[in-house]
Amino acid sequence: MPIRRSVHAVALFVPLMCLSASAALSQCRPPRDSHEARLLAFYSVPIVFSADPQVFSLPAGSVRVAGEGAYVPTASATLQQTEICYTGRAENTGLTSFFGRPRIAVSLPHGFGFEASYLPPITVANATPNLGSAALWFTRAVNTSILVTARLHTTVGVVKGPITCPQSALQQANSEAPCYGTKPSTDEFRPDMTGLELIASTNPATGNRVQFSAGIGMNQLYPRFRVGFSDLNGGTDHTQITVNLTRFTGLVGAAVRLSQRCDASTQIYSSFTDATTVRATLGCLLRR
Repeated sequence: MPIRRSVHAVALFVPLMCLSASAALSQCRPPRDSHEARLLAFYSVPIVFSADPQVFSLPAGSVRVAGEGAYVPTASATLQQTEICYTGRAENTGLTSFFGRPRIAVSLPHGFGFEASYLPPITVANATPNLGSAALWFTRAVNTSILVTARLHTTVGVVKGPITCPQSALQQANSEAPCYGTKPSTDEFRPDMTGLELIASTNPATGNRVQFSAGIGMNQLYPRFRVGFSDLNGGTDHTQITVNLTRFTGLVGAAVRLSQRCDASTQIYSSFTDATTVRATLGCLLRR
């Protein structure tokens, strides 16, 4: 039974893609160059726990909290056309233009540091996220002006909710039409990923109020999407889309000190084969 995959993403949480089917499949593993795989990678870009270079130069024992917001781009009409897992058709993607999360960083001795973020399972607009991110970094000064940092990061978790067939899309008039049922779908999206970054940044010890950063990276993506919709004919779609991808990334950014404890920064982050996003971060030291 065809089921419409119209996505209703939630601001501050994970943006999700829509997928459409002409037949319920138990599992689909699309090729890495397929539209389905590329679309999953596309919407993973704003979720990546990329570096906040302002934490790299903190003295050991420092604790810094921050809030981050990222722009969510829109996939092209061509990319929204499914081709492997489902009957090809243009998708109706309704995505939020903003993704945000809190961050906390702790600077450790000998140039090491740890950073984490967590979105708890609090339901907002029928979506319930449970997402965690973490990173470990090591920084060394090349000279009095430049710092070089190696950083390992990961993001795991799930977003649950009526993603493919929300209440507003349900209908009982046509059994051959999308979302033929009375109960919204209960879908799951898992944007799991791990990555490594190498970043050069200017040393705030020089006394400059503005610092700059640039870096390259590689991400291993393990996105999973699972449908959960039962129609009035008694059929249930539990289609799962599974794909593993490798992506190379780059970033450039600038930060300005607002006070002795607080700073603001902006960053252009790009997965070269997928999408580019802009992030903004405001952070303050709790302990120094």
